[in-house]
Amino acid sequence: MPDAHKNFSRRDWLTLNALAAGAFTATGASATPQSAPSAPAAPVSVAKVHTYDEDLVSQFRKMFDQIGGIGDKVRGKTVAVKLNLTGGNRFEGYTAGETHWVHPKVVGAVTAVLGQLGAKRIRLIESCFGRRRESRLEDKLLSGGWDVNALKNAAPVVEFEDTDSNQGQPYGTFKVAHKPYVFPAFELNHSYHDCDYFVSLGKMKNHEEMGVTMSIKNMFGVTPTALYGGRERIFHYGQVQAPAGAPAEIDPKSNRYEGWRLPRILVDIVGARPIDLAILDGIISTVGGEGPWVLGAKPIKPGILVVGHNCVNTDAVAMATMGYNPRAGRHEAPYRLYKGPNDHPPEQLKPADESFQYADNMMLLAEAVGIGSADLKKIDVRGTPIKDAMFEYEAFWKNQMPKEKS
Repeated sequence: MPDAHKNFSRRDWLTLNALAAGAFTATGASATPQSAPSAPAAPVSVAKVHTYDEDLVSQFRKMFDQIGGIGDKVRGKTVAVKLNLTGGNRFEGYTAGETHWVHPKVVGAVTAVLGQLGAKRIRLIESCFGRRRESRLEDKLLSGGWDVNALKNAAPVVEFEDTDSNQGQPYGTFKVAHKPYVFPAFELNHSYHDCDYFVSLGKMKNHEEMGVTMSIKNMFGVTPTALYGGRERIFHYGQVQAPAGAPAEIDPKSNRYEGWRLPRILVDIVGARPIDLAILDGIISTVGGEGPWVLGAKPIKPGILVVGHNCVNTDAVAMATMGYNPRAGRHEAPYRLYKGPNDHPPEQLKPADESFQYADNMMLLAEAVGIGSADLKKIDVRGTPIKDAMFEYEAFWKNQMPKEKS
């Protein structure tokens, strides 16, 4: 039933909208872009995996087969895998890889399968923001307790690169393929073009400013801070413009609120560096925020993996398994937000165009420019049905989930 503010709970919403059957409709919010008829839809595989100790190599081989295979796309090729290693803190009793980083066993299994399928070179990449400039990606992995040698031996040729700078090589200019929302192009590390096949390996979790983070949000980390400086001032808030030599934003007078601005920039980034394969780790994750530094965030155990060729399709299916409407508007969970008042500029706590804090739905923005469909009726979900895989993030966060029997 609606609460005192006439808001429906997640369970009410699921019942009224038949989420278990995948019968979603658009919210009708004026801020929601219209669906692009040409937005593609490709198969997405879902699996229930309860622990990281299961045979993840066999699991990923099965999931890749379920979406039509990737062997012909990676055989003899250089494959770049963008990891999600956000933050360095940890929840008590958990490693960072369990809750808010992708897990090393997931990364190792994906690397092993790519090697088995004949990839010539596998390059694991991520921006190690905040570390010494001379540090390597391996240093960050070691700080998180990862067995770097095991990763190196997971396939014949495995490389690591911190893409937070140019690593002595020229930056590449990546132009947005669709009509851009905010930026027409970006300057990125060479590894994002020195590859034949590109994978976004993200974590299925909530996000304080964006509502959710999956394969599309994982792409924010491709922007090098050695060039752009602090990402928040340029990309989140638009307080300063991109440095000389980097493509300038189209309209410096556009909306500066991060909930409007950043979802559009993320879509521009994906339009500039398209994702060939999206893989999402939701075996253990985080609800209420993207990491332990977010007020109210806590670890959860959804037991889910999601894989797909199209990042929008994959994120839409993953969002449904999280108990959310993939076509939700800014007034609905998870996009109606509460941001920590001590961690954001005052103007970011009071958007000029709404009476509440929000983030626009990045999947619908991506759909509107033709990157992929966020309509579950058009997506062939294979493996475990959404209704059987579902773990209601919002309900768990609000302590509405049934307690497990001891």
